[in-house]
Amino acid sequence: MHKGDLLKHQRIHTGERPYSCSECGKSFTEKGTLVTHQRIHTREYPFSCSECGKCFAVKGKLRIHTGERPYSCSECGKCFAEKGKLLAHQRSHTDERPFACSECGKGFAEKRALLIHQRIHTGEYPFSCSECGKRFTQKAHLLRHQKSHKGERPFSCADCGKCFTHKGNLITHQRIHTGEFPFSCPECGKCFTQKVHLLKHQRMHTGERPFSCSECGKCFAEKGKLITHQRRHTGERPFSCSECGKSFTEKSALILHQRRHTGERPFSCSGCPVSPTLPSVPCNRRGIILPSPVSRVSYLPSVPCSPPTFPNAPSASPTTLPPPPLCRGPARLCPRCGKSFTQKADLLKHQRIHTGERPFSCSECGKCFTNKGDLHKHLKIHTGERVLPPPPPS
Repeated sequence: MHKGDLLKHQRIHTGERPYSCSECGKSFTEKGTLVTHQRIHTREYPFSCSECGKCFAVKGKLRIHTGERPYSCSECGKCFAEKGKLLAHQRSHTDERPFACSECGKGFAEKRALLIHQRIHTGEYPFSCSECGKRFTQKAHLLRHQKSHKGERPFSCADCGKCFTHKGNLITHQRIHTGEFPFSCPECGKCFTQKVHLLKHQRMHTGERPFSCSECGKCFAEKGKLITHQRRHTGERPFSCSECGKSFTEKSALILHQRRHTGERPFSCSGCPVSPTLPSVPCNRRGIILPSPVSRVSYLPSVPCSPPTFPNAPSASPTTLPPPPLCRGPARLCPRCGKSFTQKADLLKHQRIHTGERPFSCSECGKCFTNKGDLHKHLKIHTGERVLPPPPPS
């Protein structure tokens, strides 16, 4: 290693930025980075594509454009257009994380990743959508979001034709067809199609809740849950119904509400035909199909009732119960007992009654639960937030 490389590296730890821009005052650790930055002000684009003539301020961006990747990793052979990207990648093999967050101590292989992470603590969302006002911590996420307004979906699946705004979403979707689940949990062996889903799942085992509310201190395992929670304090309801004007804190709640206006019932029952002329099967707020108000019998589409007769009815024309009501779509049936649900998640929770599966375990005492909510209630016994009732007198 040269002495110059050592000095550059030491600036990571000291935070020294000796090269500052005379136009905007922004500082940098390396002179080359300052020179590249100044091209923003001078609008100098010295690197041009020989094929189409498009110009770039940085040579690495030109290589990305042309597809050239001259820097290869000696460990795995992966190639990169920029030397900095190669160095950051090589840290994945050495597990070096030189950039640590001063708030929580979490380490990162790239300084850019640290800066993005720190916005979780500061609540900074510097990139906002001009169409709907939604804010983002990264410019790439904003650009991806803006495609939803344009209706642009350039990446299509060769198997089913479904289109996506981002190539990464297409790659994740294709795992549905291939059955690939490359990310597995070392604790329980459960597999996932995306690394982010694995990380969320692992917090169930560790009990980690890294996202805390600055107003009330409540902690969450997912960033999205924190953002939704914070709207309770601010009163923000960004998702409004175009039909009646009712507003919601979550987009999913708006979608469910809009089905009242459109009559859409996307979960169809394979056991019975669909009849748009009949009223829907009544259900309670948990999505469980209620018994018929006429007969008080819970009909199942796949198991028709035999028509009983009544003693006071004429013998020539026996009176029968009305036929089973046809499901308009929301019912999902349990194959064991026939109980019906409008949401797949409720059906999966119910099926654990039959299978005896208890996937949520307490890290303190090892007790297992069928629902995540029951585990959280139980954990309060260990933390002292909840006191067990006294045993009944003998």
